[in-house]
Amino acid sequence: MGEATHGSSEFYRARSAISRHLIQNHGFNIVAVEADWPDAARIDRFVRHHAPLASEQKAFARFPSWMWRNVEVKEFADWLHGENGHRSAADRVEFRGLDIYSLTQSIHAVLAYLGRVDPQAGARARRRYGCLTPWQDEPQAYGHHAMMGGKTCEEDVTQQLVALLAQRLHYESHDGERFFDAAQSARIVRAAERYYRAMYRGATESWNLRDRHMFETLQSLIGRRPGAKVIVWAHNSHIGNAAVTAMGWEGEFNIGELCRTAYGDEMVAIGFGTDRGTVAAASDWGSEMEVKTVLPARPDSYEHLFRHCGHARALFDWRGRPDLRGLLDVARLERAIGVVYRPDTEFLSHYFQAVMSEQFDAYVWFETSHAITPLAGPASHEMAETYPFGL
Repeated sequence: MGEATHGSSEFYRARSAISRHLIQNHGFNIVAVEADWPDAARIDRFVRHHAPLASEQKAFARFPSWMWRNVEVKEFADWLHGENGHRSAADRVEFRGLDIYSLTQSIHAVLAYLGRVDPQAGARARRRYGCLTPWQDEPQAYGHHAMMGGKTCEEDVTQQLVALLAQRLHYESHDGERFFDAAQSARIVRAAERYYRAMYRGATESWNLRDRHMFETLQSLIGRRPGAKVIVWAHNSHIGNAAVTAMGWEGEFNIGELCRTAYGDEMVAIGFGTDRGTVAAASDWGSEMEVKTVLPARPDSYEHLFRHCGHARALFDWRGRPDLRGLLDVARLERAIGVVYRPDTEFLSHYFQAVMSEQFDAYVWFETSHAITPLAGPASHEMAETYPFGL
């Protein structure tokens, strides 16, 4: 399930409602989101009634914190915690992150794990990851350093992943869940090292590396759980089949395209859209969140077409509906708002061409939408009220 923005309350609440129905009535047992693995793992421990780790920091503390640290996500996490309370440990629903940006946290996770189960291997991992130590606070600077001919850490991080996986049977015998988390963290370190180098070689290469990592994480989640049925929450630009959009025409692919190729009709892609309202977004990467006004959609866009259907909110499902599919079988503009929204350059910054009938299987529409509510407030000493977000 997608979203046309990273900051519209209706999208989060609709995905939450649909997810609750799929979990309770159709056996779905994993929710995988466009978020960093360590942050989502904190929520996962909460919803599956596991004790928090002593070393944990508050979840989703880095920019854009509001994307997941908001009232809408907290309410879903609280519901999932309650739902899992009625299930056996093996049947509890997981909450997992798919993204790639947790280089420092993931290094710490691998070192902490090995420090507990195999201190000698932990010392070797510390030496290997030491290559990245100067760049942990500014991984983009590592990419620039590598582009300028500096020493890369690719061999070191790859060796560490191989070494960890080589001891899989031994480590899993102690605690399979902890090993899976450590192995995924090691994969993130390797993928992040490649990603920050790729950033300076071109946007297409770095985008593809990121989405392939998210797809492979999804496959890992499916492969380790018998009867896995996964709900994915991510932006439309990740969920919809990139092959029928300007992204794909320019060489980019995404999770939606990779899943369509791998799973065919066993995967359903649902896009989300809105015409106008407000959105939580920043003016530039790294700047403060603002509540911005979303401009009414352009007349030559899909959003304008849905607005003139006359429904304030609706679900359009064109599977088995050639009449509806035919109306969406022509390339039109579609709007995408991420964590940055620039209304003054909206056409160039936020619109792209797509063939929606092939991009999605269905579409959830809100004529007017409103900004999410970020979590904020003074620190509290009550674990029950603050975990996993650490308000």
